This record gives sequence, C-alpha cells and structure tokens, in this order.
Amino acid sequence: MKLSPLLSLTITWFRCLGMASEHSDHLQQLIQQQVVLDLQSMYVCVGTLIDVDHRYLILTDADLHDLRDTTTTRERYIIDSTIHGIRANREKVLINREEVVGISRLDDVIT
Repeated sequence: MKLSPLLSLTITWFRCLGMASEHSDHLQQLIQQQVVLDLQSMYVCVGTLIDVDHRYLILTDADLHDLRDTTTTRERYIIDSTIHGIRANREKVLINREEVVGISRLDDVIT
C-alpha cells in the first residue's frame, strides 16, 4: 500500500518526536548534574545542566573552553576539570544540541 506524501511525512514526524522524547528522557536524568559536553568544534563545555529543550542544552556555572587557546588536549582538560573543579567563565550558556557530539556526567570521567 502506497502512502500519500503528507501521511508519510506525518508518520516520519511522529517517529522523530518519539526519538526526541526518548533522548530527552536520558537528558532529563542529567538535570542538576555537572556534565561535560564534547562539541563538534574545538570547544568543550563543562557545567551544571539545568534545562533542555528541542534546540538547546542550558548550563550554569559553566566553563566554555576554546581548545585553540591552549596546548592542552580535550581529554586532559576534562580530567583537570574533574580533579580541580570547574573553572566557570559563564554564569549561563545555551549550547545548540546539533553541536553536541557527546554528553556525560563529570563524575563519570575516568581519571
């Protein structure tokens, strides 16, 4: 049976909503936790995740770190943040979800 383009688009949209909801449930478990965001760019962000929506991850007391400004590797910087604490340079930052490659609790970083 061939579906109309509109019906096919609607089904696809609902599937995407379901996947977004499933992923949001995982993110909701990280609310009020200190997290590490590995980004596609040469940035890494460490802070407290306070909210998520369809577009942004919102962190407070965050360190948005440009790895081009240092000779330290991403891994070393994250480990140092785990050992020495977050060196916040932002009270609040919104990170576009499309930029995020990975997210984990800071406590889950292996040192």
